[in-house]
Amino acid sequence: MAFDTPLAGEIWSSKYRFTPRDGQGESAVEDTWRRIAHAVAAAEDQEIRGPVEVEFYDALRDHRFLPAGRIIAGAGTARTVTLFNCFVMGAIADDLGAIFEHVREAALTLQQGGGVGMDFSTIRPAGAHVSGVAADASGPLSFMDVWDSMCRTIMSAGQRRGAMMGCLRIEHPDIEAFIDAKRDPGRFRNFNLSVLVSDAFMAALEAGGDWSLTFGGKVHRVLPAANLWARLMKATYDCAEPGVIFIDRVNAANNLAHCEEILASNPCGEQMLPAYGACLLGSINLARLVTSPFEPGAAIDEEALGQLARTAVRFLDNVIDISRFPLEAQEAEAKRKRRLGLGVTGLANALAFCGQRYGDDSAAGMTRRWLEVIKREAYRTSARLAAEKGAFPLWQDSMLQRPNLMSLDEETRDLIRAHGLRNGCLTSIAPTGTTSILAGNVSSGVEPVFAHAYSRKVRQADGSTREEAVEDYALATWKALYGEAPPPEDLFVSAQTLTPAEHLRMQAAAQAMIDSSISKTVNCPEDIAFEAFADIYVDGYRLGCKGLTTYRPNAVTGSVLSVAPAPALAPARAAEPHLATRPAALEGMTYKIKWPESDHAVYVTLNDTIDADGRRPFEIFVNSRNMDHYAWTVGLTRMISAVFRRGGDVSFVAEELKAVFDPRGGAWLDGRYVPSLLAAIGGVVERHMTGQVAGDAKCGPESPQDPLRTVPRVGLCCPRCGGAGLVRKEGCDACLDCGYSKCG
Repeated sequence: MAFDTPLAGEIWSSKYRFTPRDGQGESAVEDTWRRIAHAVAAAEDQEIRGPVEVEFYDALRDHRFLPAGRIIAGAGTARTVTLFNCFVMGAIADDLGAIFEHVREAALTLQQGGGVGMDFSTIRPAGAHVSGVAADASGPLSFMDVWDSMCRTIMSAGQRRGAMMGCLRIEHPDIEAFIDAKRDPGRFRNFNLSVLVSDAFMAALEAGGDWSLTFGGKVHRVLPAANLWARLMKATYDCAEPGVIFIDRVNAANNLAHCEEILASNPCGEQMLPAYGACLLGSINLARLVTSPFEPGAAIDEEALGQLARTAVRFLDNVIDISRFPLEAQEAEAKRKRRLGLGVTGLANALAFCGQRYGDDSAAGMTRRWLEVIKREAYRTSARLAAEKGAFPLWQDSMLQRPNLMSLDEETRDLIRAHGLRNGCLTSIAPTGTTSILAGNVSSGVEPVFAHAYSRKVRQADGSTREEAVEDYALATWKALYGEAPPPEDLFVSAQTLTPAEHLRMQAAAQAMIDSSISKTVNCPEDIAFEAFADIYVDGYRLGCKGLTTYRPNAVTGSVLSVAPAPALAPARAAEPHLATRPAALEGMTYKIKWPESDHAVYVTLNDTIDADGRRPFEIFVNSRNMDHYAWTVGLTRMISAVFRRGGDVSFVAEELKAVFDPRGGAWLDGRYVPSLLAAIGGVVERHMTGQVAGDAKCGPESPQDPLRTVPRVGLCCPRCGGAGLVRKEGCDACLDCGYSKCG
């Protein structure tokens, strides 16, 4: 049963619909499926291309098979983009030139839409001696800051938000700083972080032993393994990062251990990859395969499931041959091993349809059964493709002794013995955020449902908003079948109502049938005690998981998604930031920036308003007589003013602007290097918001001096009266002029 929701239509139109410059473009999602099927079937020999295209289209329509977003957006468009979502970059040599060459390679990969993962463990720790230059090393975290800034720069050039994974081995001397890095909410905003945890460390932890922090064969420090682990778990509890990757387990289970070493994972953790490794993703939508949902005897059509798996493997194998690659090394790696990442989505919905409560033992058993069908058919199809088109170049018969192949039935193993495999690895389970919404808001990947119903405000072309109810696919199906009859609460569980043990049970059940890994978050309530949280990663290790991450709403990251308290399954009204009305008159300041490359100065006006929380910026105007600046200054004025008027903490505006680098180079302003004109504007915004006004540092009208000049000040500007008498004492801000005070 399909539901063409307005939200699905918006996702399709904004992310996946292809509209060429000189044509009408796609008018419906079926056109998108036809475009993709035609493009991917082009990799086949001419005599079978037509039937294969029909087979691909049949799998795509009705959202039964969902290729990853890069494929949906890019296949058949002739755009210079990659169809691969996942990359791990090359091993980073401990050399300045090599490090910045890897920054360049990551930038090119992000530019084409690929997410990247890096292992920074090869960079010497902070404070280590650098021979030849009489200096000390700044350490891997300082270079991660460079990657983070690069990623923001790529985003500023108009691309979608970049995604990166930063990894560090648990024996690296800088591991404690890495563990605590996300405690600074402004640092590494474009990174997910994971600690690469070895079996040796887990053994030391289990035995209550010590752990050595080493680099290059030198021991830098020894500490109790339990202390380091407690620090990691407390950071995860407080900040939702870092996650963990059990790197020795990953390599031990890897099909391709004879020809590679896994270095790191892609940004979401489902795809563990070697240097320059790349992987395609696609998901079978289990929710669309259940016959007679909610009725006794409801079940997945396993023949249809097997057929979809066979089609999906052929589809993804073809994509390897039609895709572009950001780097030659990535193309060579992909074509030598032909790695695939076939997974599932809609698992939670399918379980509910079949009368199974997500998290129970019986649900875990059913999950294993469905994934076993996919695994078996994927391997059989890869063997048949090897007979038809040839095995992947690095195939060896010894792979039959690898754990994932040893667990296959003898019929499948006989096929592999006879023909080899077309693909080195075949399965992983990715997050399917927007593609699951495209499919009617089915549950994502193997995650439980986060919220069964909520309201969403959608902005219209005229600036107004309309409110739209968003329902989970299982709830919509229930209502279509049974009207307003209350659904069974034992089936309609959510991520917040499950215990950590139930989350782990489902992840471990899926991992047993998956070649690579799984993107899965153990969501925990905000009020969970640390004692109940502290063993989640150890428990996951004991259950056989390869990697783990958690999420608990916290003061650093807030809540990624939130559902207002409401009756079970009733639509919960989402809070919408208030867009303030402009008063007739506002006070502010105008700053002058003289950028060396422009004949005319840029003037930045920031007007403030005063509310219960004190003085805050309300709007910005950026003006210049240089008409080359006109379009972007108008856009900047409108966007930043809209952000200011919504209120809340808007300090990130200055941070994001300051991180923009001009590829032509920046400029020196009053003895300081500023990487771009936009960064100069960000500096003005920051100094205005913090009261660091130019010249004599008084809060008042425009100073004739350069606003970017930094001079000593007596105090910060008071948010109430605007005076420069704000001081901090005993943890509180107090104004010596008007008596304003605020503690915190």
